[in-house]
Amino acid sequence: MNEDSILLVDKPAGITSFGVVARVRRRLSEQLGKKAKVGHTGTLDPFATGLMIIVTGKECRNAMNYSKLDKEYEAVIRLGQVSTTGDPEGEITNVSDTQPTKEAIEAALEQFRGEITQRPPIFSAIKINGRRAYDLARKGEVVEMPERQVTVFSLELLEYTYPDIRVRTHVSSGTYIRSLAEDIGAVLATGAYCVELRRTKVGEWSVIGAEPIAK
Repeated sequence: MNEDSILLVDKPAGITSFGVVARVRRRLSEQLGKKAKVGHTGTLDPFATGLMIIVTGKECRNAMNYSKLDKEYEAVIRLGQVSTTGDPEGEITNVSDTQPTKEAIEAALEQFRGEITQRPPIFSAIKINGRRAYDLARKGEVVEMPERQVTVFSLELLEYTYPDIRVRTHVSSGTYIRSLAEDIGAVLATGAYCVELRRTKVGEWSVIGAEPIAK
């Protein structure tokens, strides 16, 4: 691990992105014998796994360049229920026991290919008036998340065994897969949330060969 470099990390579930940064900083600081400068180029939700690009030293000044790159994910979307956070960590509510056909699933996915309008989750790291949205939401404050234009370059159905849909998607920076899952559930009128999420690529970099980080 070098003082001024990028490090590809395979984040496990159950740890925050800031937790990953802290572990890398501790290891690098021990190697250098001084406090290391370490940052990330885009967060992953605690329940999510996969590729994080960690920057160290002088490379931290390029963090924004990496954060703007396209991303690829594999996700499992669970139908019939909704979550207050859009993921397994929220309060889960049953909505419907309707079992859509595979054809209905494919038709719903088609609506989300290309440029779409998306509203990010209130439980996200986006700043609203200088404060993290998730901090406001946890305090019970009303959070109005502005809509944004994002691009879904591809959205492929890998497997469908009710109530779970497994998809692979290539999206522009700033796209929230939790919001995509919820919007798909709304189109199907079943409700949905993202139960599993794995980031497999950031730009040209792949999770294959990335260094695992223990919880």
